[in-house]
Amino acid sequence: MKKELSKLQHARSAKDFPEIDLEADEYVVLHIKRSRIGIAFIWVVVAMMVLALSLVLIMLAGSANSQNAVFSMNEGALHYLRLGILALYVVFFFGGFVGQSIYDANQIYVTNRRLIQKSRNSLFANSTNIIELRRIEDVSFRQNSLVDHLFHLGILRMSTVGEETTYSLKYVDTPRDEVKTISHLVYKCKKNTDDPSSK
Repeated sequence: MKKELSKLQHARSAKDFPEIDLEADEYVVLHIKRSRIGIAFIWVVVAMMVLALSLVLIMLAGSANSQNAVFSMNEGALHYLRLGILALYVVFFFGGFVGQSIYDANQIYVTNRRLIQKSRNSLFANSTNIIELRRIEDVSFRQNSLVDHLFHLGILRMSTVGEETTYSLKYVDTPRDEVKTISHLVYKCKKNTDDPSSK
């Protein structure tokens, strides 16, 4: 019965998470993504930049219709300046989408056997780190700022035995719950490794 359930969970995980290669009888227990609040911060910054550019456009429009304007430019120069500002609009929106894509690409998959971390720092710099659960020695989280406490965010950290490698993910929602789940899985995996009859 336990093997049947494991196969069913494996099949479901393989369907839901085609981006990761699962071993036989391995299934995803926890999929950790960054908080949606970070996306909101990215677009707030974009909105502020767009608002600033819009104010400049309004001032330029006023200067074209007034002889005593702060910015006195001929019509040709104003036209090219407006085109430059419109190009900056495109750049800011493109930057927002790129920032959101990079932010979303940082994820952790915790299976019944392994921890798989997918990291992206830019459009072209990405990596995948895989560690067996039984090699994890410490699971913890840290909250560094007022924002973290207000929005229940934190940095999730996992340290390994031996080479003391640390895996971390920032801006995690309710990191205390993730720590509890991962710690339980690590304990269970180590127990199964020490006592094969308990599998």
